[in-house]
Amino acid sequence: MEDLPENVTVEILSRLPVKTIIHCKCVCKKWLNLVSNSYFATLHLSRSPAGLMIHHNPIKGRWSQQPGILKWVEVEDEYDDHHLHHDPVMSLNLNLAPLLQKSTILTVGSVNGLLCLWQSGQGKDNTYICNPITREYMILPRQKYYKEGYADIVYCFGVGSLRQEYRVIRIFQGNINIPSDSTSRSRSSVLRAEVYTFGTSQWRSVCDIPYWLDRFCGPFLNGHAHWSVFGKDSPENIYVFDFDNETFNFFPSPPVETIQGSENHFKTLAVLNGCLCQCDTFDSQLTIWVMKEYGVKTSWHKDLVIKESFSSKMGTRASD
Repeated sequence: MEDLPENVTVEILSRLPVKTIIHCKCVCKKWLNLVSNSYFATLHLSRSPAGLMIHHNPIKGRWSQQPGILKWVEVEDEYDDHHLHHDPVMSLNLNLAPLLQKSTILTVGSVNGLLCLWQSGQGKDNTYICNPITREYMILPRQKYYKEGYADIVYCFGVGSLRQEYRVIRIFQGNINIPSDSTSRSRSSVLRAEVYTFGTSQWRSVCDIPYWLDRFCGPFLNGHAHWSVFGKDSPENIYVFDFDNETFNFFPSPPVETIQGSENHFKTLAVLNGCLCQCDTFDSQLTIWVMKEYGVKTSWHKDLVIKESFSSKMGTRASD
């Protein structure tokens, strides 16, 4: 294949399975450069079957002081069924990385096969961008804030629709130290956002935002990060960040639903089949809303409703 034109070689390699691509990097320097190119990564991703990267921690508890294992799972679709195929060779054991040991690792974003990982515990507070397939990763510079005090941290990892620049946004919600020119340090309870753009060497302050955001990780879709908003005084229940313009705006949210007798209501945003969706969880009902046309409020559709009922005779719970 040495005599083949470069574009032909790319066409051939881009159709190979992920596991084979890893071995191709070791064949020669030319192939290493080809498969490491961002164009090749995008082309290969468009031709690859659907897959999931599952972050598994064998130790119970979300805040376990163990990094866990990243497991690659391929989705095999059939006419009326779906199968998940896990290849142990494709697993990435984060527990073996010296920098990650004795710390908690949370997955806070995923774009084009890259994962954004947040490390905490044992005095550590680091952000990593990881390619779990190639076993490569980079650590981002330390942030300005959250050096002392308590703060909830909200993340999103994405890429601009126009500029195609990868960025990580990190929002601090709570008591943080604000650097000043004087020797004294002031502490304030604010919601402050910082952005890191790939290719730069530092985080940049964007702005303070007036609303408390729910969940530590917002889903990325169409060049925007999405979060649910706490509070009843906001015009919409969804707040978005534009990765191109670096601005915050409200976003059309689905109708507000109430269930009589339900004391709890949790909202979770996600991406389902390329569409923004919201999962409303009540004590006795689960509702999934799907936005069929991005940005159009009237396109929100109640896609699925799961109700639970209690049998007084059997003392069991049944799903409708």
